[in-house]
Amino acid sequence: MFWTILHTIDITLWVIIAASVAYVVFFAIISLFYEKDDFASTHATVLQKYRQRRFLILYPAYHEDGVILNSIDKFLYQDYPTDKFQVVVISDHMTDETNRQLSAMPITLLTPVFEKSSKAKAMQFAINYVEEQGAGNGEWEFDNVVVLDADNVVEPDFLQKLNILCNAGYEAIQCHRCAKNTAGDVAALDGASEEINNTIFRKAHNRLGLSSALIGSGMCFDYQLFRQNVFRLSTAGEDREMEALLLRQKVFIKYAAEIHVFDEKVSNKDNFQRQRMRWMTAQVQSLQRQLPLIPDAIMHGNLNFIDKTIQQALIPRSMLIVIITMMALFMTVLVPTWCAKWWWLLAVLALALYIAIPSQMRSRSLFGKAIAIPGLVLRMLKNLLHIDRKNTDFLHTTHDQ
Repeated sequence: MFWTILHTIDITLWVIIAASVAYVVFFAIISLFYEKDDFASTHATVLQKYRQRRFLILYPAYHEDGVILNSIDKFLYQDYPTDKFQVVVISDHMTDETNRQLSAMPITLLTPVFEKSSKAKAMQFAINYVEEQGAGNGEWEFDNVVVLDADNVVEPDFLQKLNILCNAGYEAIQCHRCAKNTAGDVAALDGASEEINNTIFRKAHNRLGLSSALIGSGMCFDYQLFRQNVFRLSTAGEDREMEALLLRQKVFIKYAAEIHVFDEKVSNKDNFQRQRMRWMTAQVQSLQRQLPLIPDAIMHGNLNFIDKTIQQALIPRSMLIVIITMMALFMTVLVPTWCAKWWWLLAVLALALYIAIPSQMRSRSLFGKAIAIPGLVLRMLKNLLHIDRKNTDFLHTTHDQ
């Protein structure tokens, strides 16, 4: 009886975990397929009917005194007409000195006071302000909205490249967010994880004609589309909410791999745990909200929404690595004849992740940092005990700068 129960648990657990591995493996392989980049053809099309769109740049900034000034200063060097974009910083609980320095820059500074802060509330506040200013004022009429985090740094041609894609008809664009710091084990692994996400959930999805996943910053939307949906956001996982709303409306999300947004990666374990707590809570809440909508998505053939719901049910990759390794070792010791499937699963997952990591990041030093993964996974497992499916409070990730 004992061995029958153990075998049943072993098989059931393997099947559940293998489902998450299969998803990663499938899209890792798809990412290897050649896709003719549409940037040149888009550029050629736009040249025939060129239009410089007006961009509203939103920087929601909560306790971001250490990074916001540098980000804004870098952004203002855009090689784009200054009368065609407006930077709006929503300063939430930042110091008077930071606000004073921001006020001296050619931007719009908003200083709301929220009882409970959130990125969604900051963006809603900004759009309300823009709508008030826009009444009869052509200078406050925009074609597109760009959302950046306070630590994001972009290149001078950022708006030029976005302008081309927007003119090509894309209503929702996710730029290529990548690491601007890789010092330390945690930051390096966090940066590698982000690039794996870019490969699996963005590049590979677009290559199959599916929508890219949003990531919370480095996003660009048609202004009216953003305005219609931003006031429907209510949780700390505003990017997942926005993505679900757009996919229900069958809006395609383009991944712009050539448009880089440099993002500061977490560099200590406490910040990592806090960040993953926010992500895991948002994932559980998203799955809870989206599951009841699956029958309607199936009925209307909304493959993007179905795929997004499946994503919410996936086991985090770092957890997969540790769990599969532990099960493989456990079965090797206890029942050697049952262990092969676990070792094969681990090998397949490792190969998929290797494929998903950009070739320029594959180095002995990066793989050497993998020794930190078990400790980080332990912190993620601790988070599982504290996930509140109804909690909408904003969990801020601090920066070291």
